[in-house]
Amino acid sequence: MCSYITEKTEIFGSAKGAGGWSNVTAAHVYFDHPFHASLDHALSIDFMSGDTTRKVAVEMSAESARALVASILSALESGEKEHA
Repeated sequence: MCSYITEKTEIFGSAKGAGGWSNVTAAHVYFDHPFHASLDHALSIDFMSGDTTRKVAVEMSAESARALVASILSALESGEKEHA
């Protein structure tokens, strides 16, 4: 059964998709049945722009999501130290 529980976060950034670069204004994050990935469940992140037809979607395993979170935190910590 799908839960459709989605965490929504406003963000500021850019993303590149098939149509080129666009602004990104929100991220929708959920853990549920994927649309495309060959997994029972996947962590999905939809990076949203003001134009709903221009979305970048990512589906990954829970293990990959945890590794990505650790990499993001590590990059932020070292990058902020280096550029402070």
